[in-house]
Amino acid sequence: MTKCVIFDFDGTISDSIQIFIKAYNLLAEKEGYNQVALEDLEDLKKMSIPERCRHLNFPMRSIPFAAPKLYRFVRESKADLPLFPGIKQMLDELNSRGIQVAIISSNASDIIEHCLKSNGVDYVHDILSSKYIFSKDKMIKKLLKQYNYGPSDVFYVGDEQRDIDACNKTGLRAVWASWGYDHESLISGETTKAAVPDDIVDFALKA
Repeated sequence: MTKCVIFDFDGTISDSIQIFIKAYNLLAEKEGYNQVALEDLEDLKKMSIPERCRHLNFPMRSIPFAAPKLYRFVRESKADLPLFPGIKQMLDELNSRGIQVAIISSNASDIIEHCLKSNGVDYVHDILSSKYIFSKDKMIKKLLKQYNYGPSDVFYVGDEQRDIDACNKTGLRAVWASWGYDHESLISGETTKAAVPDDIVDFALKA
């Protein structure tokens, strides 16, 4: 049986897209970037990160500097980030079976912790925040070393190709959360598709 399941946060656990669109559009208005309309989401989901940046006239080099501004908006708005349907039940089931739940995300750890606790999830003690969106592999290695886990003890659940890439770099099994941000056409590499959150429990018990 799997010892630990590591999750991405935004687009995997939390359906946070609307609050971050509001935050981004305020930034875009100030900085002169193209804004995002909700009806554009399906098209954006089919674009890679570089393609999205070009579409929005947003320089990729600005991502590390823009992220803290977006997180500040989320904190100041005091918005409660919702979980996707079925996520809490799935996390509760993993926890009840003694499977460790951890989160590695580009989002800020205090925002993640507030979201989990406000939704009644108070048993996730390992929340690692990666400042750079393409460096999750370093956080994965840190967690594996901390608990002396091998790649067969753990798998990672994420909704974007960059999550799959991080798994490939670290030798972890990758599970793609199909309800998240990236369209299936963007997903490549060795991965298992989770159609619904309950699939993750099945994968953990069968591993």
